[in-house]
Amino acid sequence: MTITKTPVAKGLHHFAWRCRDAEQTRHFYEDVVGLPLVHVIALDHVPSTGEYCPYVHIFFGMADGSSIAFFDLGDDTAALPSPNTPPWVNHIALTVASEDALLALRGRLTAEGVEVVGVTDHGICRSIYCFDPNGLRVEFTVPTMTEAEDRAHRASAHALLAAWTDRPREGRA
Repeated sequence: MTITKTPVAKGLHHFAWRCRDAEQTRHFYEDVVGLPLVHVIALDHVPSTGEYCPYVHIFFGMADGSSIAFFDLGDDTAALPSPNTPPWVNHIALTVASEDALLALRGRLTAEGVEVVGVTDHGICRSIYCFDPNGLRVEFTVPTMTEAEDRAHRASAHALLAAWTDRPREGRA
């Protein structure tokens, strides 16, 4: 039996990632993708730890009020990919308004010389994928599920996870 729970999180405030170059990152997200630069914090000390580490923290706004954000630590270094994880696993997925918006974005990315994978149909959404200038994999997606399909997925989610969890470890790879 599945118990319906009210999520404790109201929404995403921001997702933060390290960037190599704040201006290059701004160009990609603002000029190419179309997310406006909405906030910049430049400090010499980390507020939560007091550690001395000069940085700039840049935020790009999305229509729902959430943001994708980046830290430039001034050392021309991007975050390293996880050595034990395939490059397609760790990514952020951003919803776009329509299939037309998805195709237009694919065109802008391609014109900018960015390698784009897709459009990929996942059954629940259609997506394109690329890597940003920092090596972060970004998925842009358009949901395609009906409300009935969404309810069916929610109703089966726990059973499908339990089936995965019950598989022998060697059968998961």
